[in-house]
Parts: sequence; C-alpha cells; structure tokens
Amino acid sequence: MTAPALRRLDPPGLPTPVGNYTHGVEVTGASRVVYVSGQVPWADADGAVPADFATQCRLVWRNVLAVLAEAGMGVEHLVKVTTYLSGREHRAVNGAIRQEVLGEHRPALTIIITGIYDEAWLLEIEAVAVA
Repeated sequence: MTAPALRRLDPPGLPTPVGNYTHGVEVTGASRVVYVSGQVPWADADGAVPADFATQCRLVWRNVLAVLAEAGMGVEHLVKVTTYLSGREHRAVNGAIRQEVLGEHRPALTIIITGIYDEAWLLEIEAVAVA
C-alpha cells in the first residue's frame, strides 16, 4: 500500500525538533486512518510483562507494528505517536529504541510522564496512521 503524502511542519522561529519527531504533519491523499489503541508490554496472551524497560519498549513497538501490519500499513504511515512513560529515567532508552524503529521517519510526537494503569508497565504507546 502506498503511503499518502506527508509534509513536515517545522515553522521558522520554533526550536529545531530533536529526538526523532516533527512539530506537525500535513497529510494529503489519505483515504484511510487507523487509530492504534495504547499498546502495553504484554509478552504473550497470558499477560507476562518483562521487568526491564528496553525489553518492554521493544515489545510495545512490536505490538504497534503488528496492529499497523494488520491494516496493511507500516512505520511510514505513522503521523502521530503518543508515548506514556512511567518515569523520566526512561527517556534516553525510549528515544534510542524509537529511533531504531522509526529510522528516518518523523511523525508528530508527544511524550507524557505519568502513572500507568498497571504498575508493572513502564510505558504505553498509542498512534495514528494514514494510508
């Protein structure tokens, strides 16, 4: 499936985005929108949760990508990603893994430090994709 046209919106006068995102994304030519519910670090149907952040983060991204694949989409279709972190200490690892997953793709991005539904979960990621 061909990705729609995405135009990064990084207006002059705003700080240069750092950390694998853009200030905004204009989408043209889209005919479908997929909203990915908050994905959590369950390793399997039994709800096993790895203890370390890096493993949880890769697992959550695996889940996000699985939902996209089910819709015939991939990373290049993402236009908005919201990440909920349980603590600031996870920022660097989160950013590094997001960079691995997204490569050069730059969706709009929000990171929120918050309490998460299950105390074993160190993050949750939701996303919007278009095709």
